Amino acid sequence: MTYQSPEDGFCVLRLKVRRHRRLITVVGHALPVRAGEFVQAAGTWVNDRTHGLQFRATLIRPTLPTTIDGIEAYLGSGLIKGIGPAYARRLVAAFGKGVFDVLERTPERLGEVAGIGARKARQIAAGWEERRAVQEIMTFLHAHGIGTAAAGRIFRAYGARAVQLISEDPYRLVREVRCVGFAAADAMAERLGIEKTAPVRARAAVAQVLAQAVEEGHCGLPRGHLVDLAVARLGVPRDAVEHALAEELAAGGVVADAPGGAEEAVFPAPLHEAQQAIAERLAALARGRPPWPSIDPAAAIPAVEGRIGLALSEGQRAAVRAALRSKLLVVTGGPGVGKSTLVEAILAVLRPLGVRVALAAPTGRAAKRLSETTGLEARTIHRLLEANPGSGGFRRNEENPLDCDLLVVDETSMVDVVLMSALLKAVPDHAALVLVGDVDQLPSVGPGQVLRDIIGAAAMPTVRLTEIFRQAARSRILLNAHRINRGEMPDTAPDPGSDFHFVPARDPEDMIRKILTIVRERIPRRFGLDPIREVQVLCPMNRGGLGAQSLNIELQKALNPNGGPGIERFGSGLRAGDKVMQVENDYDKEVYNGEVGIVAAIDRQHDEIRIEFDGRTVHYAADELEELALAYAITIHKSQGSEYPAVVIPLSMQHRRMLHRNLIYTGITRGRRLVVLVGQREALAAAVRTVQAGQRWSRLGDRLRRGGCADS
Repeated sequence: MTYQSPEDGFCVLRLKVRRHRRLITVVGHALPVRAGEFVQAAGTWVNDRTHGLQFRATLIRPTLPTTIDGIEAYLGSGLIKGIGPAYARRLVAAFGKGVFDVLERTPERLGEVAGIGARKARQIAAGWEERRAVQEIMTFLHAHGIGTAAAGRIFRAYGARAVQLISEDPYRLVREVRCVGFAAADAMAERLGIEKTAPVRARAAVAQVLAQAVEEGHCGLPRGHLVDLAVARLGVPRDAVEHALAEELAAGGVVADAPGGAEEAVFPAPLHEAQQAIAERLAALARGRPPWPSIDPAAAIPAVEGRIGLALSEGQRAAVRAALRSKLLVVTGGPGVGKSTLVEAILAVLRPLGVRVALAAPTGRAAKRLSETTGLEARTIHRLLEANPGSGGFRRNEENPLDCDLLVVDETSMVDVVLMSALLKAVPDHAALVLVGDVDQLPSVGPGQVLRDIIGAAAMPTVRLTEIFRQAARSRILLNAHRINRGEMPDTAPDPGSDFHFVPARDPEDMIRKILTIVRERIPRRFGLDPIREVQVLCPMNRGGLGAQSLNIELQKALNPNGGPGIERFGSGLRAGDKVMQVENDYDKEVYNGEVGIVAAIDRQHDEIRIEFDGRTVHYAADELEELALAYAITIHKSQGSEYPAVVIPLSMQHRRMLHRNLIYTGITRGRRLVVLVGQREALAAAVRTVQAGQRWSRLGDRLRRGGCADS
């Protein structure tokens, strides 16, 4: 397998063909095929001027081998879960050419083979059934114009009934399967004979417009804007879309509201409920009294300064006073202003009084940093709430609340409305809450802008720390971060002893060359940092020649060229020693979006990969690799909540549409010891002067200003 596109199935294969000594190159569009499979191809021979003699196929389809050697090679290739080379030999020895009939019709006979017990037989039978079902689904999807990369996800969503369910309503893919868009489902519906004017199509378009808005971080859209977008996408009369929206509203999947006479907006029902729940819970907390007895700040603050060995700033003292008398406190401020010291001081006052404390942060790295600061255990929010793989929800909720008197949440800017709603439901009625975060950083990857809405509503006790501490003021990273936040250009004057550097580059090729040299050679040599584990490249974008996807390929070649045989998927692959990131929540594995690990081993016999996440080994099957991405380079959005010893950021006018102030501010504040910007000064200037246009559509701020009141 030389190449395969996940979008359209175009592939370049190298085939070993009977009676041909040399490998043959075949190009064409195919269902996913992998090394070890047998295929049948039809087409014509062409002599390509660049690539030489090729077979250009109009048909490429997997087929089962017919020879004993071929059957053994096929079964032993890792294509079927539970069967490796050793079991393949045993199965062929026992059943010969009839092994496929046994797998298909009488899998109970697998127990006749030495070494295969009942449990192993069930595993092999399930692996064969899944492979056959996925192949059937992929054949169906390919015939109806759906990209091949979606097949595994669709199989996991619908199982063996996938073809039946999709044939009845292809638009359900838009609502229920991530990565399948309206255009793809629409094309399939047309092939299946569904009319362009069908109500199901209009309702799907409405759902897709809302889903796209949520992907972009909104909680919903103004009603008129939603209808306009759906009309533009469908090309049908406006009244058809209005009727479809009315049906969606009647069905309860979406909700319209206009609190306090505001413009009517439409929200997916879960996000509408989440915003309402957040507002009500925060309002109740703000009205309540803390669970500890009255404390005299005049005596407590000097005592705690002596205990932690630090003099607090006036802003920190004011925050401690607010925390001691409030059941809810919001703390914000940029880097180096002492947010962590403030948390330490609050805990130093309250813990000797027997106050039970819980600490949480959105990511594993942020939780680890909070633990190091306080000396107490901090957990990710998902682990604190005890994520339930079966339901996709959490075991901790209003009926089973957290066991604490005070909950402190760090990096709150990262928390979206769904997670914040779940978290607040689990806060005990008597407990107090402290939310800490930098409101000037990027908002959450998920929908909403919770911290910004809370602070903007001016309805909750809030402290903004602004004084940069003397030790932090010696860091050019922190000084430049604050300059950027004020709309000023950072100090980029050459200074060998500085922790902040700007390396100019002429063009993308020059930029890539310098990034590779800096990461692979200069930083490790000068600072003694591991280029894989301690240096992180942060990109404004994921796509493009200077995006995270492209740079990952270059960095993998440069940093891990000897990782050994890997698992290849769609032109890229993973090797032992690679740095990877989980890109979606997996509640069964207890690994969550944004967690970074190292590939510990690849088991080709069982088609399995093992990843080390903070000392914990997690196993992935080959068809689960879409949950992982190389992480030598990641987007700045994905870096939120994390800190790295060294950060390298490419800046190019190629990224122009993504360059804005809080993006570059967030990226720079991820670096702890060193930040290196590589690229064009005009791109840096564009980022500094551009305030991100537009706010996310949310009604949380309105609700908070109204005291958390529900719609009337």
